[in-house]
Amino acid sequence: MSPFKSSTGLPDNIAGALCYFFPFIGGVVFLALEKRNRFVLFHALQSLLTFGVLMILHVLTGFIPFLGSLLSAILSLCSFAIWLLMIYQALSSRWYKLPWVGDIAESQIRHL
Repeated sequence: MSPFKSSTGLPDNIAGALCYFFPFIGGVVFLALEKRNRFVLFHALQSLLTFGVLMILHVLTGFIPFLGSLLSAILSLCSFAIWLLMIYQALSSRWYKLPWVGDIAESQIRHL
């Protein structure tokens, strides 16, 4: 378990995992509450961006006739796998970056 605490008083790995455990909402909450821990801020922003993009993709697949439901099912399975992977990575105190989204989150955290 990580000895470092976030501004919320939670260990940083728990706070980072909670960013993913409650998709989209967890990222918003921890971006609002966290003031100093870059690990938690990174995971909050990456969670927000990742699940925001996935939500938009789910909406867009609904407009595709015939293949839309198949694409939506595949996207749901991928979303679930990403969700589990990111919770595990955050609990393991790893700065795991997802392609594209992780780079954006990392560059934004540098400016804070």
